[in-house]
Amino acid sequence: MAIILGIDPGSRITGYGVVRQEGNKMTYLGSGCIRMTDTELAPRLKKIYDGVSEIILQFQPDLFAIEQVFMAKNPDSALKLGQARGAAIVAAANAGLTVAEYSARQIKQAVVGQGGAAKAQVQHMVVRILSLPGTPQEDAADGLAVALCHGHTYQSLISMAGHVKSTVRGRLR
Repeated sequence: MAIILGIDPGSRITGYGVVRQEGNKMTYLGSGCIRMTDTELAPRLKKIYDGVSEIILQFQPDLFAIEQVFMAKNPDSALKLGQARGAAIVAAANAGLTVAEYSARQIKQAVVGQGGAAKAQVQHMVVRILSLPGTPQEDAADGLAVALCHGHTYQSLISMAGHVKSTVRGRLR
């Protein structure tokens, strides 16, 4: 069993999602958004750090995953996104968590089955996979998608490790 915290970073809204993974079963534990109202970047970054730290204290995750920066048309936006990611990553590192990073394409592929999926498709699949009674806000759904992606990857690595242990010189024991 593992509790996974997924983060969809943003300099204005940072989404998060928390799931419990038991084998192939994923259970919803919580999700939401850290919203920044300040106009200055430094107070927004502090709010991200404090918010992620609080979520870590509340849910005590075993695993932490975050979406990688994508190169947007506006380099200034990409830099701010990178700084928002940094604030969240430092909160995880201070809590002793190892940080896993996934591209938006990897996350969409893991959750929807298609790397170019639209945000609405991601929301829909998050609802279906976790059997949620309603649709979470877009950024919260993205945070849950990051957690689900890491859960699938983590489970695959565990399965592969078990297979490798049972193989000697190409033969199964």
